[in-house]
Amino acid sequence: MTAPTCALPAAVGTATAPGPLQPLALLRFAAPSLALAFVALPLYVYLPEHYATRYAVPLGYLGAVLLLTRFADALFDPWLGRLADHLLRCGLAKPALLAACALMFCGFAALFALPALLPWRSADVAFTVVFVAALLLTYLGFSAASIIHQAWGATLGRDEAQLARTVAWREGLGLAGVLLAALLPQLGGARALVAVFALALAIGLALVWRAPDPAPHQPAGAALRWRALLEPLRNRRFVALLAVFATSGIAAAIPATLVLFFIRDRLDAAALAGAYLFAYFAAAALLLPLWLRAVRRFGAARSWLLGMALAVAAFVWAALLQPGDRWGYALVVVLSGAALGPDLVMPPALLAGVIRAGGHGNRLEGSYFGVWNFAAKLNLALAAGLALPLLAMFGYRPGTLETGVLPPLVVAYCLLPSLLKLVSAALLWRFFLRRRAAPAALIF
Repeated sequence: MTAPTCALPAAVGTATAPGPLQPLALLRFAAPSLALAFVALPLYVYLPEHYATRYAVPLGYLGAVLLLTRFADALFDPWLGRLADHLLRCGLAKPALLAACALMFCGFAALFALPALLPWRSADVAFTVVFVAALLLTYLGFSAASIIHQAWGATLGRDEAQLARTVAWREGLGLAGVLLAALLPQLGGARALVAVFALALAIGLALVWRAPDPAPHQPAGAALRWRALLEPLRNRRFVALLAVFATSGIAAAIPATLVLFFIRDRLDAAALAGAYLFAYFAAAALLLPLWLRAVRRFGAARSWLLGMALAVAAFVWAALLQPGDRWGYALVVVLSGAALGPDLVMPPALLAGVIRAGGHGNRLEGSYFGVWNFAAKLNLALAAGLALPLLAMFGYRPGTLETGVLPPLVVAYCLLPSLLKLVSAALLWRFFLRRRAAPAALIF
């Protein structure tokens, strides 16, 4: 099967990336990220609680449906990436982003309206069909919008510093969206969440419509049709970066999976969970400008390595905390939040350079980000699949206060992620920093 043809933009020769973007242009480009963040947090955190407590939908049922639909969603990402390349080549990035966001909003609104319109009943096939359809529509729209937006951003900038700045604006607004989405259910429930999401999405799309266009895309060539979905995996530099990203991502996803257990069963501070989570994301957002200065001085790879070292230091400190050490954990939250910035900004900036160094700039950004997002979603699944069974194997029981030196919860929450971060740091050093003078290692 081949991609449909389209009228190519004029002068699709060797397209060059634009120069530095002004703050207003960056704001317009990044604007949809605030609304996109609403979809990630509520579906993982708020939606199960909303269905279980308000409508008595069993947790086992919710977990199974969410897991299966998320896995199906991940399988679509390489195809969506290939489609994004075609849309960029045809100059259709903005209309496609608008269409994807419309699908996402329809699915999102349906999810929160469904239980009232079609009450849950045991073994109710109609409810399951509509629930799964709404989830898949939301995931499909979110994934398509995210991949198009990421591939578009990879064309905006000439060097590491400019690309990191573009990514930082996108991720910074995304963090603001996470904070807003975390607060809204507490203040106004599901209706407020959907209403503010609709407003944020409308404003974001209005702004992005006036954002700088992606650099003109070249034809992919006869060898790069739909059957070549995994063409990025032939790029050895990409495979190396993907290994760094995957190990680092699993190391970050394990604490995210276990954080509420740790706060409740190790620190005995369940009442402070919301404050800790807010402080974590706020620290990440506030310190992004400092990480951008670090990129200009040290480069993206070294800045990412510094962030990994900070994360390891924070979690080793967390391993020493005892029940009641609430202020000590507050310091861990701020340090690990500070370390989140490099995890968000540096990998996409390095990826954009890898794409260009491999000769695929302005051609296959979508395909690369399709595979990249597939790996990111697998990180979340692997984190839960690795940490939770290990905890059960070593005798951890949720709701029981963990005392003593290095109980299973502390090992899983603090030490296992630290070990994985060290592995990721070693890979980063080996493939991107050890031979800094070599052209391939310079990325650009």
